Amino acid sequence: MTAVAGRGSLVEGEFVFTAEDFSQIAQMLHAHAGIALSEGKAALVYSRLAKRLRVLGLRSFRDYCALIEGVDGVDERQKMTAALTTNVTRFYREPHHFDDLRDRVMPVLAERARAGGRMRLWSAACSNGQEPYSMALTVLSVLPEAADLDVRILATDIDPNMVAQGADGAYSEEALEPAPAVLWRRYFDRAEGGRWRAGAQLKRLVAFRELNLIGHWPMKGRFDVIFCRNVVIYFDDRTQERVWTRFTPVMTPGATLYIGHSERVTGPAASQLQTSGLTTYRLGAGA
Repeated sequence: MTAVAGRGSLVEGEFVFTAEDFSQIAQMLHAHAGIALSEGKAALVYSRLAKRLRVLGLRSFRDYCALIEGVDGVDERQKMTAALTTNVTRFYREPHHFDDLRDRVMPVLAERARAGGRMRLWSAACSNGQEPYSMALTVLSVLPEAADLDVRILATDIDPNMVAQGADGAYSEEALEPAPAVLWRRYFDRAEGGRWRAGAQLKRLVAFRELNLIGHWPMKGRFDVIFCRNVVIYFDDRTQERVWTRFTPVMTPGATLYIGHSERVTGPAASQLQTSGLTTYRLGAGA
C-alpha cells in the first residue's frame, strides 16, 4: 500500500512521511552529527530510513521518531546517522594532496622521524579506510621504515561500520587501482575472494577509532598533517566554522590541513591557516 499526498506525506511510498517527521529527523541528525538536511533531501531520507522501519517492524515514521527520541533510542540514533551519512571514498582521491604530502611535507617530517622525533597524521573522516591507507602508502614511499619509528596515523569516522571495515583493511583489486601499483602490491597481502588486505606495516601505522567531529576529541597530542575532506560540506556554516577552529589547537606549528575540493576554511581559523596549495592550508608558526 502506498501513502497518498492527502495524508500529508512528503514522499509516496509504503510509510507516511510527514514534514513533521522530516523535521524531527533533521533536527536529531544535526544535533548528533552536525549534518544539515534541507527538505529537498526528503526522498533520500525516506529511502534510506524506510529500510530501518522494516527491520524494526515499525508501521510509521512517527513511531520511528518516537524511538530515536526516547531514552532507549541511542543505538538506533547511531544506525540512523550511519544510514544518512554519505561514504564516498577511493584510494588517492584528489591525488594532488598526496603529491603535496610526498613532495613538500614528508621530506621534513621524515628527517625529523629518523632523528627520533614524533610524526602524527589524522584522517578525520576516514570512511572505510581508503584515505588513511593512501596516506600510509605515501608516508612509506618516502620513509619505508616508518612503522618502526614514532610515526602513526589516526583514522576516525562517526560510522562504526566504516571504522570496522577500515580496521579489517580488505579491498578489491579494482578499488586499489588508483594507488601506485608498486606501493600497494608491496604493502597489501592477497586475501580471500580475490581481495587484498592491508599488510603488517600498514596495520602498525594506522589506528582506527570511532569519533564524532562535533563531539568530544580525546586525543592528547598534536598532528603534523590532517586530512578532513568532503565532510564539512554537510554541515551548516556555523558548524563548519566551529570544526575549523577546533583543528588549529591540535596542529603543530607549520602543520598541513587538506580539505575537500568544494570546501574552504571560514571563520576565526581562516586567519591562522594560510593557503599553501589547492585546497591545502598550512598553520602559521605563530598560531
